[in-house]
Amino acid sequence: MPTPTMEDYIEQIYLLIETKGYARVSAIAEALHVQPSSVTKMVQKLDKDEYIHYEKYQGLILTSKGKKVGKRLVYRHELLEEFLQIIGVEEENIYQDVEGIEHHLSWNSIDRIGDLVQYLKEDDSRIEDLKKIQEQSSVDK
Repeated sequence: MPTPTMEDYIEQIYLLIETKGYARVSAIAEALHVQPSSVTKMVQKLDKDEYIHYEKYQGLILTSKGKKVGKRLVYRHELLEEFLQIIGVEEENIYQDVEGIEHHLSWNSIDRIGDLVQYLKEDDSRIEDLKKIQEQSSVDK
């Protein structure tokens, strides 16, 4: 199982490949706000652990294992963003909150949050009821 730092790299590599068709060390470094030398070290580790295939100066590609993990990590991130939006977290807090919690939840918890998001979205009145509760609680404060 990848560490939280490895997950960040795999997720970013997956996103870059999905959006640009490739992932280069410089683009990964820029996206993660780290030095290219740090990316190179991590990419070598990810290669050793068979999440990617990396050849110096040639770029990298995700293995089937890396693609599977990357897709799941992107799903987790997007699901948590959607969940926080639905429950009324202020937009400017969502990204940082997701970054803060995504590595600390079990996949079982992620799946249950997914179930709850699906439940809330199946009937718009459920989300409206939640908003009424939030409005009332803010009035009571």
